[in-house]
Amino acid sequence: MKPLKVILSGGGTGGHIFPAVAIANEIKKLVPDAEILFVGALGKMEMEKVPNAGYRIIGVPIAGIQRKLTLANLKLPFLIIRSMMKTKKIINEFKPDVAVGTGGYASGPLLRAAARQGVPTLLHEGNSYAGVTNKILSKRASRICVAYEGMEKIFPKDKILITGNPVRQDIQGLKDKKGEAQAFFKLSPNKKVILVIGGSLGARTINEAIGANLAKLVDHNIQLLWQTGKNYYPTALEQGRCFSNDGIYPLEFISRMDLAYAAADIVISRAGASSISELCNIGMPSILVPSPNVAEDHQTKNAMALVNKNAALLVKDGEAHQQLVETAIHLLGNNAQQVTLTNNISQMAFHNSASVIAHEVLKLANYPIS
Repeated sequence: MKPLKVILSGGGTGGHIFPAVAIANEIKKLVPDAEILFVGALGKMEMEKVPNAGYRIIGVPIAGIQRKLTLANLKLPFLIIRSMMKTKKIINEFKPDVAVGTGGYASGPLLRAAARQGVPTLLHEGNSYAGVTNKILSKRASRICVAYEGMEKIFPKDKILITGNPVRQDIQGLKDKKGEAQAFFKLSPNKKVILVIGGSLGARTINEAIGANLAKLVDHNIQLLWQTGKNYYPTALEQGRCFSNDGIYPLEFISRMDLAYAAADIVISRAGASSISELCNIGMPSILVPSPNVAEDHQTKNAMALVNKNAALLVKDGEAHQQLVETAIHLLGNNAQQVTLTNNISQMAFHNSASVIAHEVLKLANYPIS
């Protein structure tokens, strides 16, 4: 039997990259000799993260449309044409049995080119509201894996499979890692811990709200694991300098998210699909601050899917400076509310999503599954 060949694309943010890598890992578990190739956007974080995960990636010169008037938008049609030509060439040379897209700039040209050449395509939509690209791609997709109910309003019903979002495999069994996590981050076991994750690229509003209230957190005997992202990190270091002995830890990027989750009592997060899925899987009391700077305001829709089931709290981005830290302090002091949020968010988890999607990939490739 000829080796299974799978081509994947997902990038721009960790919310697209980590699910794609998780799917690739599960495919390799099922078919160890499978040949897997990623396609990403040149200059984006997938060009670093995917090789770090052990997979080959080819970059294409694609970019997204800017929301403000800029000369970069004038280049976009030419970048799309160049990317379409390059992805067509990649598919002709690699000859995949199936193509998988988890979102990001490069997914559009890749899946469109694959479908045009008769390659079965699997589309993964992790948000509760699909963007324009996935709506277009869905018309020719063979299978559409989604994380939320009600997506038949957007996609063809007969193509939909509810799978949830693939999450990093290392976030399982966190209760057994509590002591290791406290030692790793040099945290006191006698103080509560807030974990702040604004997303892989950081979140300006969340960072500013946290940075302005560090003294208040210290006054309430609260420790802070604060993933700032690259841009805000120098500012956060300066803001946290006089609190370095009080458990305030600004971090540009947290590589051991399993230990960060294990150490935390509550989490403050953006409402990206990948982040929400991880919070559901680990059953974490959470405060969500949806980013207003995303297509179709989909992060608010993601967050409200939890808030409406009393599975998370929401602080609007525009109100974060005044309300975020106060909300976090109040939640840390309310054990009953933490238990309620934990129970409800845990019920919304989809476990083994990556494995389910990997099996769908093999079905589309007509590859026998043992």
